[in-house]
This record gives sequence, structure tokens and C-alpha cells, in this order.
Amino acid sequence: MCGLFFSLGLDVDKSRIDMITHRGPDGEGWKEWSTERGPLFLGHRRLSIIDVSEAAAQPFAYRNQRYHLVFNGEIYNYVELREELKEKGHVFRTQSDSEVLVASYAEWGQQCLDRFLGMFAFVIWDEREKTIFAARDRFGIKPLYYVASPKGLAMASEIKQLLDLPGAERRMNRDRAVDFLSEGLMNHTEDTMFVGVSQIRRGEAVLLDLAKWRPGQDLPIRRWYQLPASGSLVLTAAEASDRFFDLMSDSVRLHLRSDVPVGSCLSGGLDSSAIVCLMKIALYDEGAEDKLNTISACFDEAYVDERPYIEAVNEHTSATPHFVFPDAQTVFDDAEKITWHQDEPYGSSSIYAQWSVFQEAKRQGIKVMLDGQGADEQMAGYHGAFGQRTAELMGQKKYLEVLRLFRARQEMHGISFREQLITAFLPLMPSRIQDFALRSRRQVRQHGWLNSPVVSSLNRKTSAFNAALERNGLDNIDTVGNLSAALTDSMNLQMLLHWEDRNSMAHSIESRVPFLDHRLVELNIALGSEHKIVGAETKTILRRAMKNTMPPKITNRQDKLGFATPEEVWFKSVLRKQVEEGVEDTLRLYPGVLNADGTRELVKDMLNGDIGFNFVPWRIVSLGIWGRTFGVSL
Repeated sequence: MCGLFFSLGLDVDKSRIDMITHRGPDGEGWKEWSTERGPLFLGHRRLSIIDVSEAAAQPFAYRNQRYHLVFNGEIYNYVELREELKEKGHVFRTQSDSEVLVASYAEWGQQCLDRFLGMFAFVIWDEREKTIFAARDRFGIKPLYYVASPKGLAMASEIKQLLDLPGAERRMNRDRAVDFLSEGLMNHTEDTMFVGVSQIRRGEAVLLDLAKWRPGQDLPIRRWYQLPASGSLVLTAAEASDRFFDLMSDSVRLHLRSDVPVGSCLSGGLDSSAIVCLMKIALYDEGAEDKLNTISACFDEAYVDERPYIEAVNEHTSATPHFVFPDAQTVFDDAEKITWHQDEPYGSSSIYAQWSVFQEAKRQGIKVMLDGQGADEQMAGYHGAFGQRTAELMGQKKYLEVLRLFRARQEMHGISFREQLITAFLPLMPSRIQDFALRSRRQVRQHGWLNSPVVSSLNRKTSAFNAALERNGLDNIDTVGNLSAALTDSMNLQMLLHWEDRNSMAHSIESRVPFLDHRLVELNIALGSEHKIVGAETKTILRRAMKNTMPPKITNRQDKLGFATPEEVWFKSVLRKQVEEGVEDTLRLYPGVLNADGTRELVKDMLNGDIGFNFVPWRIVSLGIWGRTFGVSL
């Protein structure tokens, strides 16, 4: 895990990597070449994880200085790939996955991407052929931003590295700001919150031939990875469970490859608990079971405190536990620092719980942390998926199963038949009917808190879903599988991975996500809904596969929190004044986006409990903190 920088035709210096020392405090590299398109720079900050020797430093040169690589991420199957490449005559001088990556490109060209099992964003300069190849992993675990103009091109691991370069502006992208404020959407398009700064999206790559391409021309970005068709794989419950367990176990085993200490985030939920339990098995096989460390965020407020579940997993695995206790005041005290690392506003104070966990990992000397990100999207872990499941059953005329589903959810979660019917048919309805049905959304919009020129953008969530479906060759979101594809591609996972990358790297921690092994994702997306939702139970395939590996207290758990904080309680009490002051700061900063009277009334009604609470007050506050931190204008 590291940070990279690349530029062509621009006058830049090493400060572009100095500003991301947190991503790689163990070393740096900076090199320049002269080309017919102007100067070419490669820069790198190193966080040493695999082969910590200087021989593996970057920019990494291969084959008599022909290929030059800067790389952020890990190739987990590098050991197997190295052996395959050795048989083809490649000679290696390091034990690093970086050398395996560039050797794979030398051997297989762009098709090397299909062979990688891992997370990555990289740039390769082929000095002989005068080509530049850049790529991002299948699910966007590692970031890769760019700015392009007639003057030149630059790519980087973080947005801040690109600011003030030609083409990048410290000016708000208002479309993205409206998406964020109204729906909490981030990272769902190629655009960022900064005008002129874009991202290579998940599963995309670009090859530039300097003999043909010149700055100012469109980048020939191509999609190199597609999710499989949902519901395309037919297996019995036992077959699916066995295959899931084998793939998940192998993924955790590979994600433990490291030359430095490895630990795990543990929330007490299904996903992180599954990882910790499988880590125990893998470490036992290696005779290192005493090296299992977990870090958890806990709270005094019982409704978000998961200590009983956390303790059950720690006791089951004999892990060494570490705890952090995020408090209300620090949410605001650290907000500017977190925003600087995030580069963009963030949608909830819950991000602070995750920040605190990685902060503790650094204090404990744990350099690599495994986390459960990505499981909910591919296995219908969000309760909203029940709407799609109901629609599927109705379409199949399985009305008795619909009644059983409704009854089970009513008994288990107290959700009425009426509420379930509304949820089932909402995905198929126009947004105006959705607004009428969803009282909380209707209440928020009636306040008129967004200025009229941008109100027309309030249906962007539907548009963004449609864009995600189009990218994946899907017709609609009326099935669980299509919903999973949309959430994985654009609507949810990309934002969560952004937060995870910045929160971990802020503390020089490499975060790894075993659920995003593409073999596992492809299995889950291809399986039908009956493997994911059974009765009122979500993520059924995970529960079945792990029933003999996790404590029953976890396997049978039906509620869901994640990295939650008691935001509503805090905002209505000890943080109320700071929330109100933060809202006023944002109103002064961006009057063209927010309607002052409507915004104040909305926030007041939420904090007074007159309407349902959601994350809108924090989004407004966060937008202002971001604007001040980076000097962003309208």
C-alpha cells in the first residue's frame, strides 16, 4: 500500500508526493524522463508490506530499464504468478509483488489484469515503446485520479496532489454537491467534487501511445472488467455454501500474506466476525494463532454498542482485543483533519468510528488490517433488498412465499405488512410517488432547503442507478441481483471504499478487504436471490457457510450496525450548538446551493425531533468544512 504520482508535459516537483507522506512513510522515489510530449515524472511514497528491502523501492525498473512502475496496492497471488513467470524465463531480483506485477505486464500485456487477484492502481511507463499503461482494480479498492488539459496529464492516489495543476480547479462541482447533499451519494460517477478532477473508475484502464496521443485529446479509457450476469449460476444450497466457504477461506489466507503484523477490524457483525474466525483457522495452520489481534469501536449508548458480540468472537478465537471509545466532541475536533485526508465531504459522523479504529491500529504497531467491506452489496445485506426480493416473488406468482416473508419480517423486525408492500413496489415507481410514500423523504424536501436552480437535480439517485445499470448491461433494479450489481458498481461500495482507503492511509495502515476477492464476488452476484434472502434473514449464504466456524450468537444475529455512532443522540444534545454553527458556516460559504431559511428550518425540526432524523445536517456541516479546508469556491 502506497501513494503514487504520474505526470506528462507538466512542470511539477517532488512536493506532489511529499504531501502524501502518510500513505508511505517508509520511503520515497521520484524520477524524470524527457519525451516528445514534454517531461514525464513518476513519483512514489512507500509503505513497506511485502519485501521491505530497498531492492523493492519504486519507481521500480524492470528488464534493463525498459519498464518503470509506480504501484499502490497488493497482488495477493504474486507467489503463484512468480512461479508461472519463472517457467517462462523471467528472472526476479526481489520477493515483491511489484516486480511480479510489472513482469506480468511484460509477459501478457494488458491481459495481465485478468490474472491479478488483489487491489491495485498503477502506472507503467514503457520507455522503449513510449507507452503509458494505467489501471485500477476490479472494484475500485485503490484510488486513481487524473486531471487532463491541453497542457498535460497527471494521475495520483489522492485528489489533493492534483489541485492547482492545469485543468484542476478549487471550485465546487455543483452536480456532485447536490448528489451529496440530497442523497448522500459520492464516488458514483467519474467526477469528483472538484471541477476538472476525475477518477479512473473501478475495472478501468488506459493505454497511451505517445506517438499518437497528445495532451488535450480524450483519454482512451476502457472497461476491462464486468460483473457476471446476476442469477446465472444454479447451485443447491449445500453446493453454494461449500463453494462460498472454500473461496472465502482461501481469500482470507491470501489476504494474510505480509512481512509485517496483521490484525482485523471487528464490529461484532457478520462480516468482520467471519473474517476474524477464518483468520484464526489460517493462522493456526501456520502455527501463528497467537498473533490474532482485533480492534473494535465501542460506545456507552447501548443501541450502538456491540460489545456482547465483539466479546463472543474474541472469546471464540482467543484473539487479543483492543478497544477504542470515540466520543462526541472529538467528532468535531478531528473533522477538519479527517476532511483533509478524505479530500471530499463525507456523509456521516460514523466515519469517525472507523478513523478511530485505524488510529488505534497504528498505536498497536499493526500495519495491515483486514475489514469486512463489500459483503453487504454482493449478498443483499441491506434491508432495502427485501423490496426487490418481494418484487421477484410477486413476478413469479409465488404469493404464499410473499406472505411468509412478510410474516417473518413482522415477527422478527416489527415491520408491518403495509410498510413491506410500499418497500416492495417503490423501486418500480416514479420518484414523485416514492416521495409521497416515504414520509421522511417528503418531509425533508418540503422544507425547500436546496435553492431552486438545483432542485431539479433531486432525482439524481434514480439517474445514478440507471447509469450503474447501463454500465453493467442491466435493464432495471427490480431484482436482488441487479440491485447488488448497482450497489457494487456505483451506488454504495465505491463511497465506502473511498472512506476506508483514506481513513486507513491517514494512519499509514494498509486496509485489506477479503470479501472483494473477485472469485467470491462473482459467485455471489451469479447466484440467485434464494441464496441471499430466506424469510426475514439476509446474507443467508454467509450464515450457512460459517455456521460451524462462527459463534451461534453471531450466525443468528439479525440486526445490523456497521461502523455506527450515536449521531442522533449527540447532535440533539451535546453537539447541537456546533451543528447549528456548522450549518451557518456552510450557508455563508455556499449561498448559491442552500436556501438559508429552508435549511435552518429543516435542521431545527430534525434536532427537535419534529421530523425523522437523517444525515442531512451532517452533510451540510461537512460541505462547509470541506470548502474551508481546501478553499473551494462556487
